[in-house]
Amino acid sequence: MALPAGHLHRYGYADYLRLEEDSAVRHEFLDGEIYAMAGGTPEHAALAMSVGTALGRRIESGPCHVFSSDLRVRVLQTGLATYPDLTVVCGPTERDPDSRTTVTNPTVVVEITSESTEDYDRNGKLDHYRQIPSLRAYVIVSHREPRLDLWQRAPGGPWQMVSFGKGESPSVEAIGCTLSVDQIYGSLLAGV
Repeated sequence: MALPAGHLHRYGYADYLRLEEDSAVRHEFLDGEIYAMAGGTPEHAALAMSVGTALGRRIESGPCHVFSSDLRVRVLQTGLATYPDLTVVCGPTERDPDSRTTVTNPTVVVEITSESTEDYDRNGKLDHYRQIPSLRAYVIVSHREPRLDLWQRAPGGPWQMVSFGKGESPSVEAIGCTLSVDQIYGSLLAGV
């Protein structure tokens, strides 16, 4: 997430939604500030596509759907509005009461780290995402090495994180599928 252009005034959520309607650039909204979201590298895009393809193949016949980074998610509990790299929603989408194009009930969120977002993805966004009642898993895909950090919450239970590396295949229990670290990073290891 980039720093705001200036702290001239605080924006309302309606201001943010109007900006997004007319903008070619996506923005994130939090606490009255609007942040431009940086574009990704070819490696980032390849990782997002690889994870999205893997998830899509594994859940294609069930009640869950995988969405790209074009889908905005709002954390009603904290006010964050953002565009995760991938979002999985199981069952009907629940829409933000202020924006019919924004969902509020992700089951799984995936973020691909980058030099500029890694700390935010692992800390700030994690804190926001964990406030979403429907969220059962948060997958952080490292841009540095073949590694998936899988945060999972059992119904009514605490969040737990386990890291997975080469040769491992974590189970994303909320959607009943596994992700192969080797398959996800296959094209990158071969040199995208």
